[in-house]
Amino acid sequence: MFLTIAFYHFVALENITSLQAHIQQFCQEHEIKGTILLADEGINGTISGVEDNIRHFLHFIKKDEGLNGVFSPLEHKESWAHSNPFYRMKVRLKKEIVALGVEGVSPTKKVGTYVRPEDWNALIIDPDTVVIDTRNNYEVDIGTFKHAINPKTETFREFPGYVDANLNPKSPKKIAMFCTGGIRCEKATSLMLEKGFDEVYHLQGGILKYLETVPEEESLWSGECFVFDQRVAVTHGLQEGQYDQCYACRHPLSPKEMVSNYYIKGVSCPHCHDKLTDDKKASVIERQKQIELAKLRGEVHIGKTLHKESHE
Repeated sequence: MFLTIAFYHFVALENITSLQAHIQQFCQEHEIKGTILLADEGINGTISGVEDNIRHFLHFIKKDEGLNGVFSPLEHKESWAHSNPFYRMKVRLKKEIVALGVEGVSPTKKVGTYVRPEDWNALIIDPDTVVIDTRNNYEVDIGTFKHAINPKTETFREFPGYVDANLNPKSPKKIAMFCTGGIRCEKATSLMLEKGFDEVYHLQGGILKYLETVPEEESLWSGECFVFDQRVAVTHGLQEGQYDQCYACRHPLSPKEMVSNYYIKGVSCPHCHDKLTDDKKASVIERQKQIELAKLRGEVHIGKTLHKESHE
Protein backbone atom coordinates (compact mmCIF):
# COMPACT_ATOMS: atom_id res chain seq x y z
CA MET A 1 0.00 0.00 0.00
CA PHE A 2 1.08 3.55 -0.74
CA LEU A 3 0.36 6.52 1.51
CA THR A 4 -0.57 9.78 -0.20
CA ILE A 5 -0.47 13.04 1.73
CA ALA A 6 -1.74 16.48 0.72
CA PHE A 7 -0.52 19.55 2.58
CA TYR A 8 -0.04 23.29 2.38
CA HIS A 9 1.21 26.03 4.68
CA PHE A 10 1.30 29.77 4.16
CA VAL A 11 4.55 31.18 5.54
CA ALA A 12 6.97 33.85 4.32
CA LEU A 13 9.95 32.01 2.81
CA GLU A 14 13.44 33.06 1.78
CA ASN A 15 15.95 31.25 -0.42
CA ILE A 16 13.33 29.02 -2.01
CA THR A 17 15.85 27.78 -4.57
CA SER A 18 17.96 26.14 -1.87
CA LEU A 19 14.81 24.78 -0.21
CA GLN A 20 13.80 23.30 -3.56
CA ALA A 21 17.05 21.38 -3.94
CA HIS A 22 17.01 20.16 -0.33
CA ILE A 23 13.45 18.82 -0.53
CA GLN A 24 13.91 17.32 -3.99
CA GLN A 25 16.98 15.39 -2.84
CA PHE A 26 15.19 13.96 0.19
CA CYS A 27 12.21 12.82 -1.87
CA GLN A 28 14.38 11.16 -4.50
CA GLU A 29 16.45 9.34 -1.87
CA HIS A 30 13.23 8.00 -0.29
CA GLU A 31 11.47 7.07 -3.55
CA ILE A 32 8.68 9.60 -2.99
CA LYS A 33 6.73 10.84 -6.00
CA GLY A 34 4.31 13.70 -6.58
CA THR A 35 4.47 17.47 -6.86
CA ILE A 36 5.45 20.17 -4.37
CA LEU A 37 5.11 23.87 -5.09
CA LEU A 38 7.29 26.44 -3.34
CA ALA A 39 6.78 30.21 -3.43
CA ASP A 40 7.66 33.20 -1.30
CA GLU A 41 4.28 32.68 0.43
CA GLY A 42 4.72 29.02 1.41
CA ILE A 43 4.43 25.38 0.34
CA ASN A 44 1.71 23.26 -1.30
CA GLY A 45 2.10 19.60 -2.19
CA THR A 46 0.69 16.16 -2.82
CA ILE A 47 3.13 13.26 -2.61
CA SER A 48 2.98 9.48 -2.30
CA GLY A 49 5.25 6.62 -1.25
CA VAL A 50 5.46 3.65 1.08
CA GLU A 51 4.26 4.57 4.57
CA ASP A 52 7.66 4.58 6.31
CA ASN A 53 9.13 6.95 3.74
CA ILE A 54 6.18 9.36 3.94
CA ARG A 55 6.42 9.36 7.75
CA HIS A 56 10.13 10.15 7.38
CA PHE A 57 9.21 13.01 5.04
CA LEU A 58 6.80 14.51 7.58
CA HIS A 59 9.51 14.42 10.24
CA PHE A 60 12.03 15.87 7.78
CA ILE A 61 9.81 18.75 6.59
CA LYS A 62 9.05 19.80 10.17
CA LYS A 63 12.31 19.06 11.98
CA ASP A 64 15.21 19.09 9.52
CA GLU A 65 17.86 21.66 10.48
CA GLY A 66 18.25 22.74 6.88
CA LEU A 67 14.63 23.94 6.84
CA ASN A 68 14.96 25.97 10.05
CA GLY A 69 11.57 24.91 11.35
CA VAL A 70 9.62 27.07 8.87
CA PHE A 71 7.21 24.21 8.15
CA SER A 72 6.85 22.93 11.73
CA PRO A 73 3.10 23.79 11.98
CA LEU A 74 2.40 21.89 8.74
CA GLU A 75 -0.84 19.86 8.72
CA HIS A 76 -1.65 17.17 6.19
CA LYS A 77 -4.41 14.86 4.93
CA GLU A 78 -3.92 11.16 4.17
CA SER A 79 -5.31 8.66 1.68
CA TRP A 80 -4.24 5.18 0.59
CA ALA A 81 -3.76 3.45 -2.76
CA HIS A 82 -2.57 0.06 -3.99
CA SER A 83 -0.10 1.72 -6.37
CA ASN A 84 1.67 5.05 -6.44
CA PRO A 85 -0.66 7.51 -8.24
CA PHE A 86 2.28 9.67 -9.37
CA TYR A 87 4.83 9.11 -12.08
CA ARG A 88 7.75 11.24 -10.87
CA MET A 89 8.83 13.74 -8.22
CA LYS A 90 8.80 17.46 -8.97
CA VAL A 91 9.56 20.37 -6.65
CA ARG A 92 8.61 23.51 -8.54
CA LEU A 93 9.18 27.19 -7.85
CA LYS A 94 6.12 29.39 -8.37
CA LYS A 95 5.00 32.97 -7.76
CA GLU A 96 2.09 31.62 -5.68
CA ILE A 97 1.35 28.24 -4.11
CA VAL A 98 -2.24 28.64 -5.31
CA ALA A 99 -2.67 30.96 -8.27
CA LEU A 100 -4.98 33.93 -7.63
CA GLY A 101 -3.07 36.35 -9.83
CA VAL A 102 -3.38 39.45 -7.64
CA GLU A 103 -0.09 41.05 -6.67
CA GLY A 104 0.50 41.45 -2.95
CA VAL A 105 -2.39 39.30 -1.74
CA SER A 106 -1.25 36.57 0.65
CA PRO A 107 -2.37 35.08 3.97
CA THR A 108 1.16 35.74 5.22
CA LYS A 109 0.15 39.44 5.30
CA LYS A 110 -3.51 39.31 6.34
CA VAL A 111 -6.06 36.53 6.61
CA GLY A 112 -9.69 36.01 7.62
CA THR A 113 -11.10 34.19 10.62
CA TYR A 114 -10.64 30.40 10.74
CA VAL A 115 -13.82 28.47 11.52
CA ARG A 116 -13.58 24.92 12.84
CA PRO A 117 -15.75 22.32 11.09
CA GLU A 118 -17.84 21.79 14.23
CA ASP A 119 -18.68 25.53 14.27
CA TRP A 120 -19.32 25.87 10.52
CA ASN A 121 -23.02 25.00 10.47
CA ALA A 122 -23.93 27.76 12.91
CA LEU A 123 -22.15 30.32 10.74
CA ILE A 124 -23.63 29.34 7.39
CA ILE A 125 -27.24 29.07 8.59
CA ASP A 126 -27.06 32.62 9.96
CA PRO A 127 -29.24 34.78 7.64
CA ASP A 128 -26.63 37.53 7.92
CA THR A 129 -24.00 35.31 6.29
CA VAL A 130 -23.24 35.06 2.56
CA VAL A 131 -21.75 31.62 1.84
CA ILE A 132 -19.45 31.34 -1.20
CA ASP A 133 -17.91 28.25 -2.78
CA THR A 134 -14.45 29.28 -4.02
CA ARG A 135 -13.90 26.13 -6.10
CA ASN A 136 -14.17 25.71 -9.86
CA ASN A 137 -17.52 25.15 -11.54
CA TYR A 138 -16.92 21.46 -12.36
CA GLU A 139 -16.21 20.79 -8.67
CA VAL A 140 -19.36 22.56 -7.51
CA ASP A 141 -21.40 20.55 -10.03
CA ILE A 142 -21.13 17.35 -7.99
CA GLY A 143 -21.57 18.75 -4.49
CA THR A 144 -21.59 21.84 -2.27
CA PHE A 145 -23.07 23.24 0.93
CA LYS A 146 -26.78 23.92 0.84
CA HIS A 147 -27.60 27.48 -0.29
CA ALA A 148 -23.94 28.29 -1.10
CA ILE A 149 -23.26 30.64 -4.01
CA ASN A 150 -21.46 29.18 -7.03
CA PRO A 151 -19.34 31.93 -8.67
CA LYS A 152 -19.17 29.72 -11.81
CA THR A 153 -15.44 30.20 -12.22
CA GLU A 154 -13.33 27.93 -14.42
CA THR A 155 -10.12 28.74 -12.51
CA PHE A 156 -9.31 30.38 -9.18
CA ARG A 157 -7.81 33.32 -11.10
CA GLU A 158 -11.36 34.30 -12.09
CA PHE A 159 -12.46 34.69 -8.47
CA PRO A 160 -11.25 38.32 -8.02
CA GLY A 161 -13.35 39.30 -11.04
CA TYR A 162 -16.38 37.65 -9.50
CA VAL A 163 -15.85 39.58 -6.27
CA ASP A 164 -15.54 42.92 -8.08
CA ALA A 165 -18.69 42.30 -10.13
CA ASN A 166 -20.96 40.82 -7.46
CA LEU A 167 -19.97 41.71 -3.90
CA ASN A 168 -20.05 45.02 -2.04
CA PRO A 169 -17.52 45.65 0.75
CA LYS A 170 -19.98 48.08 2.35
CA SER A 171 -22.58 45.34 2.83
CA PRO A 172 -23.20 44.46 6.51
CA LYS A 173 -23.30 40.74 5.62
CA LYS A 174 -20.63 38.35 6.82
CA ILE A 175 -18.74 36.41 4.13
CA ALA A 176 -18.08 32.68 4.72
CA MET A 177 -15.99 30.82 2.14
CA PHE A 178 -14.90 27.25 1.67
CA CYS A 179 -12.93 24.98 -0.69
CA THR A 180 -11.64 21.40 -0.82
CA GLY A 181 -8.74 21.50 1.61
CA GLY A 182 -8.69 25.10 2.80
CA ILE A 183 -5.98 26.69 0.66
CA ARG A 184 -8.16 28.58 -1.83
CA CYS A 185 -10.68 29.90 0.69
CA GLU A 186 -7.84 30.94 3.01
CA LYS A 187 -6.23 32.95 0.25
CA ALA A 188 -9.64 34.30 -0.80
CA THR A 189 -10.07 35.83 2.67
CA SER A 190 -6.81 37.71 2.17
CA LEU A 191 -8.19 39.09 -1.10
CA MET A 192 -11.49 40.11 0.53
CA LEU A 193 -9.75 41.92 3.38
CA GLU A 194 -7.54 43.71 0.86
CA LYS A 195 -10.70 44.89 -0.93
CA GLY A 196 -12.22 46.33 2.24
CA PHE A 197 -14.53 43.57 3.48
CA ASP A 198 -14.64 43.39 7.28
CA GLU A 199 -16.13 40.11 8.50
CA VAL A 200 -14.56 37.37 6.42
CA TYR A 201 -14.46 33.71 7.47
CA HIS A 202 -13.20 30.45 5.98
CA LEU A 203 -13.63 26.76 6.75
CA GLN A 204 -10.48 25.49 8.48
CA GLY A 205 -9.27 22.31 6.80
CA GLY A 206 -11.82 22.74 4.03
CA ILE A 207 -14.63 20.41 2.98
CA LEU A 208 -12.47 17.35 3.57
CA LYS A 209 -12.01 18.13 7.26
CA TYR A 210 -15.74 18.89 7.54
CA LEU A 211 -16.72 15.55 5.95
CA GLU A 212 -14.23 13.77 8.20
CA THR A 213 -15.33 15.55 11.40
CA VAL A 214 -19.04 16.35 11.24
CA PRO A 215 -21.49 13.42 11.60
CA GLU A 216 -23.51 12.80 8.46
CA GLU A 217 -26.81 13.28 10.28
CA GLU A 218 -25.71 16.82 11.25
CA SER A 219 -24.12 17.68 7.91
CA LEU A 220 -25.24 20.50 5.64
CA TRP A 221 -23.18 19.13 2.76
CA SER A 222 -25.06 17.89 -0.31
CA GLY A 223 -23.51 15.56 -2.92
CA GLU A 224 -19.88 14.49 -3.20
CA CYS A 225 -16.59 16.38 -2.97
CA PHE A 226 -14.19 16.32 -5.92
CA VAL A 227 -10.60 15.52 -4.94
CA PHE A 228 -7.38 15.76 -6.94
CA ASP A 229 -6.33 12.14 -6.62
CA GLN A 230 -7.25 8.63 -7.73
CA ARG A 231 -10.49 8.63 -5.69
CA VAL A 232 -12.01 11.42 -7.88
CA ALA A 233 -14.67 12.19 -5.24
CA VAL A 234 -15.41 11.42 -1.59
CA THR A 235 -18.45 11.47 0.65
CA HIS A 236 -19.00 11.69 4.41
CA GLY A 237 -16.31 9.96 6.42
CA LEU A 238 -14.05 10.45 3.37
CA GLN A 239 -15.45 7.29 1.80
CA GLU A 240 -14.74 6.96 -1.91
CA GLY A 241 -17.65 8.28 -3.98
CA GLN A 242 -19.30 7.03 -7.15
CA TYR A 243 -17.72 9.45 -9.62
CA ASP A 244 -15.02 8.72 -12.18
CA GLN A 245 -13.25 11.28 -14.36
CA CYS A 246 -13.02 12.02 -18.06
CA TYR A 247 -9.38 11.87 -19.13
CA ALA A 248 -10.06 14.20 -22.07
CA CYS A 249 -11.61 17.18 -20.24
CA ARG A 250 -11.08 16.08 -16.59
CA HIS A 251 -14.70 16.69 -15.65
CA PRO A 252 -16.05 14.33 -12.95
CA LEU A 253 -18.57 11.81 -14.30
CA SER A 254 -21.57 10.27 -12.56
CA PRO A 255 -22.56 6.63 -13.20
CA LYS A 256 -25.40 7.93 -15.40
CA GLU A 257 -22.98 9.97 -17.52
CA MET A 258 -20.72 6.95 -17.96
CA VAL A 259 -23.49 5.04 -19.76
CA SER A 260 -24.16 7.97 -22.08
CA ASN A 261 -23.63 7.47 -25.83
CA TYR A 262 -21.23 10.40 -25.60
CA TYR A 263 -18.93 8.63 -23.16
CA ILE A 264 -15.96 6.84 -24.69
CA LYS A 265 -13.44 5.81 -22.06
CA GLY A 266 -10.38 8.00 -22.22
CA VAL A 267 -11.69 9.88 -25.26
CA SER A 268 -14.82 11.92 -24.56
CA CYS A 269 -17.83 12.44 -22.28
CA PRO A 270 -21.13 14.35 -22.30
CA HIS A 271 -19.26 17.48 -21.17
CA CYS A 272 -16.69 17.57 -23.98
CA HIS A 273 -17.83 15.36 -26.88
CA ASP A 274 -18.84 18.36 -29.01
CA LYS A 275 -15.91 20.55 -27.96
CA LEU A 276 -12.94 18.40 -28.97
CA THR A 277 -11.04 19.38 -32.09
CA ASP A 278 -10.04 16.62 -34.50
CA ASP A 279 -6.43 16.96 -33.36
CA LYS A 280 -7.39 16.75 -29.69
CA LYS A 281 -9.60 13.74 -30.32
CA ALA A 282 -6.81 11.95 -32.19
CA SER A 283 -4.42 12.74 -29.35
CA VAL A 284 -6.66 11.35 -26.59
CA ILE A 285 -7.51 8.26 -28.65
CA GLU A 286 -3.80 7.51 -29.07
CA ARG A 287 -3.18 8.18 -25.37
CA GLN A 288 -5.95 5.76 -24.37
CA LYS A 289 -4.48 3.14 -26.73
CA GLN A 290 -1.08 3.49 -25.06
CA ILE A 291 -2.67 3.27 -21.60
CA GLU A 292 -4.38 0.01 -22.52
CA LEU A 293 -1.18 -1.42 -24.01
CA ALA A 294 0.76 -0.47 -20.88
CA LYS A 295 -1.92 -2.12 -18.75
CA LEU A 296 -1.50 -5.37 -20.70
CA ARG A 297 2.24 -5.20 -19.98
CA GLY A 298 1.54 -4.64 -16.26
CA GLU A 299 2.85 -1.07 -16.39
CA VAL A 300 1.37 2.35 -15.53
CA HIS A 301 1.39 4.74 -18.46
CA ILE A 302 2.14 8.41 -17.71
CA GLY A 303 -1.13 9.40 -19.42
CA LYS A 304 -2.99 7.58 -16.69
CA THR A 305 -1.51 9.81 -14.03
CA LEU A 306 -1.65 13.24 -15.59
CA HIS A 307 -5.03 14.15 -14.13
CA LYS A 308 -3.82 13.31 -10.65
CA GLU A 309 -0.80 15.56 -10.54
CA SER A 310 -2.92 18.59 -9.63
CA HIS A 311 -3.11 20.92 -6.70
CA GLU A 312 -6.09 22.62 -5.31
